[in-house]
Amino acid sequence: MVERLPVPLVATTQPARPRPAPGRRTLTRLAALVAAGAVALAACGGGSSPGAGSPSGAVTPVGPATGGAPQAGGSTAAGGSTAAGAASGTAPGTPAGAATSPFPGGLLIADRGNGRILALDAAGTVIWRFPVAGSLPPGQRFSADDAFISPDGKSIVANDEFHQVIDRIDIASRKLVWQYGHYGQAGSGRGSLHTPDDAYPLANGDIVVADIRNCRILEIGPDKSIVRQWGRTGVCTDHAPTTFGNPNGDTPLPDGGLLITEITGSRVVRLSAEGTVVFDIHVPVAYPSDAQLDANGRVVVADFSSHGQVVAVTPAGKLLWRYGPRSGPGRLDHPSLATPLPGPGGLVSINDDFRHRMIVIDPASGRIVWQYGHTDRPGRAAGYLNTPDGHQPLPTGTRF
Repeated sequence: MVERLPVPLVATTQPARPRPAPGRRTLTRLAALVAAGAVALAACGGGSSPGAGSPSGAVTPVGPATGGAPQAGGSTAAGGSTAAGAASGTAPGTPAGAATSPFPGGLLIADRGNGRILALDAAGTVIWRFPVAGSLPPGQRFSADDAFISPDGKSIVANDEFHQVIDRIDIASRKLVWQYGHYGQAGSGRGSLHTPDDAYPLANGDIVVADIRNCRILEIGPDKSIVRQWGRTGVCTDHAPTTFGNPNGDTPLPDGGLLITEITGSRVVRLSAEGTVVFDIHVPVAYPSDAQLDANGRVVVADFSSHGQVVAVTPAGKLLWRYGPRSGPGRLDHPSLATPLPGPGGLVSINDDFRHRMIVIDPASGRIVWQYGHTDRPGRAAGYLNTPDGHQPLPTGTRF
Protein backbone atom coordinates (compact mmCIF):
# COMPACT_ATOMS: atom_id res chain seq x y z
CA MET A 1 0.00 0.00 0.00
CA VAL A 2 0.96 3.61 -0.19
CA GLU A 3 0.53 5.98 2.69
CA ARG A 4 0.62 9.65 1.79
CA LEU A 5 1.33 12.35 4.33
CA PRO A 6 0.82 16.09 3.94
CA VAL A 7 3.87 18.09 2.82
CA PRO A 8 4.84 20.73 5.41
CA LEU A 9 4.62 24.35 4.32
CA VAL A 10 7.97 25.08 5.92
CA ALA A 11 11.04 22.90 6.18
CA THR A 12 11.18 20.79 9.31
CA THR A 13 14.33 20.34 11.34
CA GLN A 14 16.36 17.19 10.93
CA PRO A 15 15.69 14.45 13.48
CA ALA A 16 18.42 13.62 15.93
CA ARG A 17 20.95 11.15 14.62
CA PRO A 18 20.10 7.62 15.71
CA ARG A 19 22.69 5.33 17.17
CA PRO A 20 24.57 3.65 14.30
CA ALA A 21 22.91 0.38 13.40
CA PRO A 22 25.22 -2.39 12.22
CA GLY A 23 24.45 -4.01 8.91
CA ARG A 24 26.00 -5.00 5.63
CA ARG A 25 24.15 -5.19 2.34
CA THR A 26 26.23 -8.01 0.95
CA LEU A 27 26.04 -10.32 3.97
CA THR A 28 22.30 -9.77 4.22
CA ARG A 29 21.86 -10.49 0.52
CA LEU A 30 24.12 -13.55 0.68
CA ALA A 31 22.19 -15.03 3.60
CA ALA A 32 18.90 -14.42 1.84
CA LEU A 33 20.20 -15.88 -1.41
CA VAL A 34 21.36 -19.02 0.33
CA ALA A 35 18.07 -19.31 2.21
CA ALA A 36 16.14 -18.91 -1.00
CA GLY A 37 18.32 -21.42 -2.81
CA ALA A 38 19.20 -18.85 -5.45
CA VAL A 39 22.41 -19.08 -7.44
CA ALA A 40 24.51 -16.05 -6.58
CA LEU A 41 27.18 -16.54 -9.19
CA ALA A 42 25.50 -16.58 -12.37
CA ALA A 43 19.13 -1.10 -12.86
CA CYS A 44 8.01 11.69 -8.86
CA GLY A 45 5.59 10.62 -6.58
CA GLY A 46 2.27 12.46 -7.03
CA GLY A 47 -1.40 12.13 -7.79
CA SER A 48 -4.69 12.03 -5.98
CA SER A 49 -6.29 9.45 -3.74
CA PRO A 50 -8.38 6.78 -5.46
CA GLY A 51 -12.09 6.36 -5.07
CA ALA A 52 -14.07 3.97 -2.94
CA GLY A 53 -13.51 1.08 -5.32
CA SER A 54 -9.75 1.00 -4.78
CA PRO A 55 -7.97 -2.19 -3.70
CA SER A 56 -6.44 -2.68 -0.28
CA GLY A 57 -3.08 -1.47 -1.53
CA ALA A 58 -4.38 1.99 -2.43
CA VAL A 59 -3.33 5.32 -0.96
CA THR A 60 -4.28 5.86 2.66
CA PRO A 61 -3.83 9.40 4.03
CA VAL A 62 -2.07 9.23 7.39
CA GLY A 63 -1.74 12.00 9.92
CA PRO A 64 1.56 12.58 11.74
CA ALA A 65 0.20 11.10 14.98
CA THR A 66 -0.49 7.66 13.50
CA GLY A 67 3.13 6.75 12.97
CA GLY A 68 2.51 5.78 9.36
CA ALA A 69 2.15 2.03 9.92
CA PRO A 70 1.10 0.28 6.72
CA GLN A 71 -2.16 -1.63 6.71
CA ALA A 72 -2.26 -5.29 5.84
CA GLY A 73 -3.10 -6.23 2.28
CA GLY A 74 -1.57 -6.12 -1.15
CA SER A 75 -1.98 -4.27 -4.40
CA THR A 76 -3.69 -5.68 -7.41
CA ALA A 77 -1.68 -5.37 -10.54
CA ALA A 78 -1.65 -5.36 -14.28
CA GLY A 79 1.45 -7.02 -15.65
CA GLY A 80 2.16 -8.09 -19.19
CA SER A 81 -1.21 -8.31 -20.87
CA THR A 82 -3.24 -9.58 -17.91
CA ALA A 83 -4.59 -7.82 -14.86
CA ALA A 84 -3.52 -10.71 -12.65
CA GLY A 85 0.13 -10.49 -13.59
CA ALA A 86 1.51 -9.72 -10.15
CA ALA A 87 -0.24 -12.67 -8.59
CA SER A 88 0.52 -15.32 -11.19
CA GLY A 89 3.73 -14.06 -12.71
CA THR A 90 3.82 -12.58 -16.14
CA ALA A 91 5.97 -12.14 -19.17
CA PRO A 92 6.79 -8.60 -20.27
CA GLY A 93 4.59 -6.20 -22.13
CA THR A 94 2.59 -3.03 -21.91
CA PRO A 95 0.17 -3.38 -18.96
CA ALA A 96 -3.56 -3.72 -19.49
CA GLY A 97 -5.18 -0.33 -19.85
CA ALA A 98 -1.89 1.50 -20.46
CA ALA A 99 -1.37 3.47 -23.64
CA THR A 100 2.43 3.36 -23.62
CA SER A 101 5.28 1.46 -21.99
CA PRO A 102 6.77 2.97 -18.81
CA PHE A 103 10.15 2.44 -20.50
CA PRO A 104 9.94 4.06 -23.95
CA GLY A 105 13.72 3.80 -24.36
CA GLY A 106 13.93 0.28 -22.96
CA LEU A 107 15.19 -1.15 -19.68
CA LEU A 108 18.52 -2.55 -18.51
CA ILE A 109 18.32 -5.28 -15.84
CA ALA A 110 21.13 -6.77 -13.77
CA ASP A 111 19.76 -10.29 -13.32
CA ARG A 112 22.12 -11.25 -10.57
CA GLY A 113 21.00 -14.78 -9.75
CA ASN A 114 21.29 -15.74 -13.40
CA GLY A 115 24.66 -14.04 -13.77
CA ARG A 116 23.62 -11.86 -16.67
CA ILE A 117 22.58 -8.41 -17.87
CA LEU A 118 19.51 -8.07 -20.07
CA ALA A 119 18.42 -5.14 -22.23
CA LEU A 120 14.70 -4.98 -23.01
CA ASP A 121 13.02 -2.84 -25.62
CA ALA A 122 9.86 -0.84 -24.91
CA ALA A 123 7.71 -3.92 -25.54
CA GLY A 124 9.67 -5.99 -23.02
CA THR A 125 11.53 -8.11 -25.58
CA VAL A 126 15.14 -9.04 -24.80
CA ILE A 127 17.32 -7.37 -27.43
CA TRP A 128 20.78 -7.79 -25.85
CA ARG A 129 22.37 -9.91 -23.16
CA PHE A 130 25.72 -10.40 -21.44
CA PRO A 131 27.79 -12.53 -21.10
CA VAL A 132 28.09 -14.69 -24.18
CA ALA A 133 30.86 -17.11 -25.09
CA GLY A 134 34.21 -15.33 -24.87
CA SER A 135 32.89 -12.32 -22.93
CA LEU A 136 34.85 -12.92 -19.71
CA PRO A 137 38.52 -13.45 -18.89
CA PRO A 138 39.44 -17.12 -18.38
CA GLY A 139 38.46 -18.42 -14.95
CA GLN A 140 36.07 -15.60 -14.11
CA ARG A 141 32.35 -15.71 -13.50
CA PHE A 142 29.86 -12.86 -13.57
CA SER A 143 27.43 -11.84 -10.83
CA ALA A 144 26.80 -8.14 -11.22
CA ASP A 145 24.20 -6.55 -8.99
CA ASP A 146 24.05 -3.17 -10.76
CA ALA A 147 24.55 -2.12 -14.38
CA PHE A 148 24.47 1.35 -15.92
CA ILE A 149 25.00 2.42 -19.50
CA SER A 150 27.69 5.04 -20.14
CA PRO A 151 26.63 8.54 -21.24
CA ASP A 152 28.06 7.91 -24.72
CA GLY A 153 25.97 4.74 -25.06
CA LYS A 154 28.96 2.57 -25.96
CA SER A 155 29.61 0.64 -22.76
CA ILE A 156 27.99 -0.66 -19.59
CA VAL A 157 29.58 -0.45 -16.16
CA ALA A 158 28.66 -3.21 -13.70
CA ASN A 159 29.76 -3.81 -10.12
CA ASP A 160 30.21 -7.34 -8.83
CA GLU A 161 30.10 -7.32 -5.03
CA PHE A 162 30.77 -11.03 -4.59
CA HIS A 163 33.89 -10.92 -6.77
CA GLN A 164 35.07 -7.49 -5.53
CA VAL A 165 35.42 -5.91 -8.97
CA ILE A 166 33.96 -3.28 -11.28
CA ASP A 167 33.62 -4.24 -14.94
CA ARG A 168 33.29 -2.12 -18.07
CA ILE A 169 31.60 -3.99 -20.91
CA ASP A 170 31.79 -2.98 -24.56
CA ILE A 171 28.23 -3.17 -25.90
CA ALA A 172 29.16 -3.87 -29.53
CA SER A 173 31.55 -6.77 -28.85
CA ARG A 174 29.95 -7.94 -25.56
CA LYS A 175 33.41 -8.24 -24.07
CA LEU A 176 34.74 -7.16 -20.70
CA VAL A 177 37.29 -4.49 -21.67
CA TRP A 178 38.27 -2.97 -18.28
CA GLN A 179 38.23 -4.19 -14.70
CA TYR A 180 39.09 -2.55 -11.39
CA GLY A 181 39.74 -4.50 -8.22
CA HIS A 182 41.33 -7.86 -7.51
CA TYR A 183 38.95 -10.56 -8.67
CA GLY A 184 37.74 -12.62 -5.71
CA GLN A 185 39.87 -10.71 -3.18
CA ALA A 186 38.56 -7.97 -0.92
CA GLY A 187 40.94 -5.29 0.26
CA SER A 188 41.46 -1.63 1.09
CA GLY A 189 44.82 -0.94 -0.48
CA ARG A 190 45.70 0.38 -3.89
CA GLY A 191 43.58 -1.16 -6.60
CA SER A 192 41.38 -3.02 -4.12
CA LEU A 193 37.69 -2.85 -3.18
CA HIS A 194 35.58 -4.36 -0.45
CA THR A 195 31.96 -4.86 -1.54
CA PRO A 196 31.67 -2.36 -4.40
CA ASP A 197 28.16 -1.10 -5.09
CA ASP A 198 26.47 1.31 -7.51
CA ALA A 199 29.32 1.82 -9.98
CA TYR A 200 28.17 4.68 -12.20
CA PRO A 201 29.96 5.71 -15.42
CA LEU A 202 30.46 9.47 -15.72
CA ALA A 203 30.57 11.60 -18.86
CA ASN A 204 34.30 12.26 -18.43
CA GLY A 205 35.09 8.53 -18.55
CA ASP A 206 35.55 8.12 -14.81
CA ILE A 207 33.53 5.75 -12.63
CA VAL A 208 32.15 6.59 -9.19
CA VAL A 209 31.50 3.69 -6.80
CA ALA A 210 30.36 3.13 -3.22
CA ASP A 211 33.00 0.89 -1.61
CA ILE A 212 30.73 -0.32 1.20
CA ARG A 213 32.97 -2.14 3.65
CA ASN A 214 35.80 0.35 3.19
CA CYS A 215 33.28 3.10 4.03
CA ARG A 216 34.27 5.35 1.17
CA ILE A 217 33.13 6.57 -2.23
CA LEU A 218 35.73 6.56 -4.98
CA GLU A 219 35.98 8.26 -8.35
CA ILE A 220 38.23 6.09 -10.51
CA GLY A 221 39.87 7.23 -13.75
CA PRO A 222 40.27 5.11 -16.91
CA ASP A 223 43.94 4.65 -15.93
CA LYS A 224 42.72 3.20 -12.58
CA SER A 225 43.96 6.15 -10.59
CA ILE A 226 41.84 7.46 -7.70
CA VAL A 227 40.69 10.86 -8.92
CA ARG A 228 38.72 11.67 -5.77
CA GLN A 229 37.68 10.04 -2.52
CA TRP A 230 34.83 10.86 -0.16
CA GLY A 231 35.13 9.42 3.35
CA ARG A 232 38.09 7.94 5.22
CA THR A 233 39.05 4.36 4.45
CA GLY A 234 37.95 2.06 7.25
CA VAL A 235 36.31 4.78 9.35
CA CYS A 236 32.68 3.71 9.28
CA THR A 237 30.77 6.42 11.14
CA ASP A 238 28.02 8.60 9.69
CA HIS A 239 29.54 12.06 9.90
CA ALA A 240 29.33 13.47 6.40
CA PRO A 241 31.24 14.78 4.58
CA THR A 242 34.24 13.49 6.57
CA THR A 243 33.18 9.89 7.10
CA PHE A 244 30.38 7.62 5.94
CA GLY A 245 28.78 4.57 7.56
CA ASN A 246 28.78 1.66 5.10
CA PRO A 247 27.64 3.62 2.03
CA ASN A 248 25.79 1.50 -0.52
CA GLY A 249 24.57 4.23 -2.88
CA ASP A 250 26.32 7.12 -4.65
CA THR A 251 23.93 8.42 -7.29
CA PRO A 252 25.49 11.15 -9.51
CA LEU A 253 23.31 14.28 -9.73
CA PRO A 254 22.89 16.75 -12.61
CA ASP A 255 24.61 19.50 -10.60
CA GLY A 256 27.78 17.42 -10.25
CA GLY A 257 27.02 16.35 -6.70
CA LEU A 258 26.22 12.94 -5.25
CA LEU A 259 23.32 11.41 -3.36
CA ILE A 260 24.88 9.01 -0.85
CA THR A 261 22.99 6.27 0.97
CA GLU A 262 24.39 5.03 4.31
CA ILE A 263 23.33 1.72 5.83
CA THR A 264 24.58 2.76 9.26
CA GLY A 265 22.02 5.07 10.82
CA SER A 266 19.68 4.81 7.80
CA ARG A 267 20.82 8.11 6.34
CA VAL A 268 20.78 9.82 2.96
CA VAL A 269 23.26 12.61 2.28
CA ARG A 270 23.26 15.01 -0.62
CA LEU A 271 26.68 16.46 -1.45
CA SER A 272 27.36 19.40 -3.74
CA ALA A 273 29.89 19.20 -6.54
CA GLU A 274 32.38 20.77 -4.13
CA GLY A 275 31.74 18.07 -1.53
CA THR A 276 29.77 20.14 0.96
CA VAL A 277 26.63 18.78 2.63
CA VAL A 278 23.37 20.03 1.09
CA PHE A 279 21.29 17.85 3.40
CA ASP A 280 21.89 14.90 5.71
CA ILE A 281 18.68 13.15 6.78
CA HIS A 282 17.46 10.03 8.51
CA VAL A 283 15.05 7.99 6.38
CA PRO A 284 12.30 5.83 7.98
CA VAL A 285 13.47 2.44 6.72
CA ALA A 286 15.44 -0.38 8.32
CA TYR A 287 17.94 -0.89 5.50
CA PRO A 288 18.16 1.98 3.00
CA SER A 289 19.33 1.04 -0.48
CA ASP A 290 20.36 3.20 -3.44
CA ALA A 291 18.43 6.44 -2.82
CA GLN A 292 17.37 8.52 -5.84
CA LEU A 293 15.97 12.01 -6.36
CA ASP A 294 12.69 12.56 -8.20
CA ALA A 295 12.06 15.48 -10.55
CA ASN A 296 11.02 17.65 -7.61
CA GLY A 297 14.15 16.98 -5.57
CA ARG A 298 12.48 14.57 -3.16
CA VAL A 299 14.27 11.42 -1.98
CA VAL A 300 12.90 8.02 -3.03
CA VAL A 301 14.57 5.06 -1.33
CA ALA A 302 14.03 1.31 -1.09
CA ASP A 303 14.13 -0.68 2.14
CA PHE A 304 16.16 -3.84 1.54
CA SER A 305 14.22 -5.93 4.05
CA SER A 306 12.04 -9.04 3.99
CA HIS A 307 8.98 -6.85 4.51
CA GLY A 308 10.26 -4.39 1.94
CA GLN A 309 8.98 -0.93 1.23
CA VAL A 310 9.68 2.19 -0.78
CA VAL A 311 9.34 5.63 0.77
CA ALA A 312 9.52 9.20 -0.46
CA VAL A 313 10.69 11.99 1.85
CA THR A 314 11.39 15.70 1.52
CA PRO A 315 14.97 17.03 1.70
CA ALA A 316 14.17 17.81 5.34
CA GLY A 317 13.28 14.17 6.03
CA LYS A 318 9.48 14.52 6.13
CA LEU A 319 7.70 11.35 5.04
CA LEU A 320 5.47 11.93 2.00
CA TRP A 321 4.35 8.41 1.09
CA ARG A 322 5.16 4.81 1.72
CA TYR A 323 4.50 1.75 -0.46
CA GLY A 324 4.78 -1.43 1.60
CA PRO A 325 1.97 -3.97 1.54
CA ARG A 326 2.53 -6.59 4.23
CA SER A 327 1.00 -9.44 2.25
CA GLY A 328 -0.46 -10.38 -1.10
CA PRO A 329 0.86 -9.87 -4.63
CA GLY A 330 1.94 -6.30 -3.88
CA ARG A 331 4.30 -7.27 -1.04
CA LEU A 332 8.00 -6.53 -1.62
CA ASP A 333 10.83 -8.84 -0.52
CA HIS A 334 14.22 -7.13 -0.33
CA PRO A 335 13.70 -4.39 -2.94
CA SER A 336 17.12 -2.93 -3.71
CA LEU A 337 16.46 0.01 -6.04
CA ALA A 338 13.48 2.29 -6.62
CA THR A 339 13.79 4.70 -9.55
CA PRO A 340 11.37 7.60 -10.11
CA LEU A 341 10.42 7.57 -13.79
CA PRO A 342 10.19 10.75 -15.86
CA GLY A 343 6.83 12.07 -16.95
CA PRO A 344 3.69 13.36 -15.29
CA GLY A 345 2.48 10.00 -13.98
CA GLY A 346 4.85 9.81 -11.00
CA LEU A 347 5.59 6.12 -11.58
CA VAL A 348 8.43 4.33 -9.78
CA SER A 349 10.29 1.24 -11.05
CA ILE A 350 11.49 -1.26 -8.44
CA ASN A 351 13.80 -4.26 -8.24
CA ASP A 352 11.82 -6.73 -6.13
CA ASP A 353 14.84 -8.96 -5.66
CA PHE A 354 13.57 -12.02 -3.82
CA ARG A 355 10.21 -12.12 -5.55
CA HIS A 356 12.24 -12.36 -8.78
CA ARG A 357 10.61 -9.54 -10.70
CA MET A 358 10.88 -5.98 -11.92
CA ILE A 359 7.78 -3.92 -11.23
CA VAL A 360 6.48 -0.41 -11.76
CA ILE A 361 4.17 1.09 -9.14
CA ASP A 362 1.84 4.07 -9.22
CA PRO A 363 2.18 5.72 -5.79
CA ALA A 364 -1.05 7.63 -6.39
CA SER A 365 -3.14 4.46 -6.56
CA GLY A 366 -0.91 1.99 -4.74
CA ARG A 367 -1.03 -0.38 -7.72
CA ILE A 368 1.55 -2.36 -9.63
CA VAL A 369 1.04 -1.23 -13.22
CA TRP A 370 3.78 -3.20 -15.03
CA GLN A 371 5.84 -6.28 -14.33
CA TYR A 372 8.61 -8.35 -15.89
CA GLY A 373 9.32 -11.73 -14.33
CA HIS A 374 7.15 -14.33 -12.65
CA THR A 375 6.34 -13.59 -9.01
CA ASP A 376 8.13 -15.95 -6.60
CA ARG A 377 9.24 -18.16 -9.51
CA PRO A 378 12.94 -17.72 -10.35
CA GLY A 379 13.99 -18.90 -13.77
CA ARG A 380 16.21 -18.33 -16.76
CA ALA A 381 13.76 -18.86 -19.61
CA ALA A 382 12.16 -16.03 -21.56
CA GLY A 383 10.20 -13.72 -19.27
CA TYR A 384 11.87 -15.00 -16.08
CA LEU A 385 14.38 -13.45 -13.69
CA ASN A 386 16.38 -14.71 -10.71
CA THR A 387 17.13 -12.18 -7.98
CA PRO A 388 17.24 -9.09 -10.21
CA ASP A 389 19.31 -6.61 -8.24
CA GLY A 390 19.75 -3.57 -10.46
CA HIS A 391 18.08 -1.73 -13.30
CA GLN A 392 18.24 1.41 -15.39
CA PRO A 393 15.51 2.94 -17.54
CA LEU A 394 17.26 3.66 -20.82
CA PRO A 395 17.12 6.99 -22.68
CA THR A 396 14.99 6.99 -25.80
CA GLY A 397 17.18 6.22 -28.82
CA THR A 398 19.56 3.88 -26.96
CA ARG A 399 20.92 1.32 -29.44
CA PHE A 400 22.28 -2.19 -28.89
